[in-house]
Amino acid sequence: MGNGLEGQRIGFVGCGAMARALCGGLVGAGVPTESLRGSDPDAGQRAAFEGELGVATTTDNSELVASSDIVVLCVKPGLVARVLRELPDGAGADKKLWISIAAGVRIQSLEVVLGTDCRIVRVMPNTPALVGEGASVLCPNTRASEADRAAAEAVFSAVGTTWEAPAEHLLDAVTGLSGSGPAYVFLFLEALGDAGVRQGLPREAAYQLAFQTVAGAARLALESGRHPADLKDQVTSPGGTTIAGLEQLEAAGVRAAVYQAVEAATRRSRELGD
Repeated sequence: MGNGLEGQRIGFVGCGAMARALCGGLVGAGVPTESLRGSDPDAGQRAAFEGELGVATTTDNSELVASSDIVVLCVKPGLVARVLRELPDGAGADKKLWISIAAGVRIQSLEVVLGTDCRIVRVMPNTPALVGEGASVLCPNTRASEADRAAAEAVFSAVGTTWEAPAEHLLDAVTGLSGSGPAYVFLFLEALGDAGVRQGLPREAAYQLAFQTVAGAARLALESGRHPADLKDQVTSPGGTTIAGLEQLEAAGVRAAVYQAVEAATRRSRELGD
C-alpha cells in the first residue's frame, strides 16, 4: 500500500455514515478488511457497516480498542468523554494512535480522559467525504510522531484531500469554512436551480444544470490552479450576460454574506469548544 497503514489494525468507535465512508475509502485503497473493525451499540448501524463493507463489528468498545493499533472516534461530540471513560484502565491507551473527528472536542479534552502520554490527531472532515470528495484538516498533539501523522493523513486521503493545520485554534475557522461549507453550497445550489425554474426551465433540468455547473466550476478551479478571480473574468465578456448577473450578486451583498456566514460559524465553533 505504501500509505503508512501497512500492518495496522484500525478500529472505528461508532459505525455511522462518516465511519462507513472512511472505512470504505480504506477498503478501496487496499487495506484488508480483516485489518478493519467497527463497534456500535446500534444493531442497524452495525448491520449497515458489515453489509456495505464486509467488515466485522462488535458491541464492545473495550474489545475493539484492545484489538486495534489505530482507534478512530466517530461518535457524537457529547458522547466522547463517556465512551472513553468507560474503557478499562488497562486498555493500553498510550499504545494506540487516537484519531478524533468529534467537532469541537479539543485535544486537551481528549488528553484529560486518555492521558497526556497518548498520541492523538484531531481531524475536521466534511460530508463530501461520503462520496470520496472530502476536505479534511488534521491537527496532531505533541506526542504524535511523523509516522502517526502519516497514518492519519492516509486514512483521510482515502476519502478526499487533506491539510495539516499548524495550530489547533485554526480548526474553528476550518469548521466555519469547509465543515459548514457544504450547507452554504447546497443553499446556493437550491437557489440557482430555483432561479432557472423561475425563468421557465423544467425543474429537473434546472437542478441538473445547477449541480453540474457548480461541480464543473469547482473542478476547473482545482485542476487549473488559477485564481477564482481569473476564472471569473474568463467567463465575463464586456457588456455581456455574465457581468449583468454578477452586478446583481454584488449589489445583493453575496460576497459579504459569505464572509459573515464563515465568521458566524467560526465564532459558534469556538463557543462550543469552550
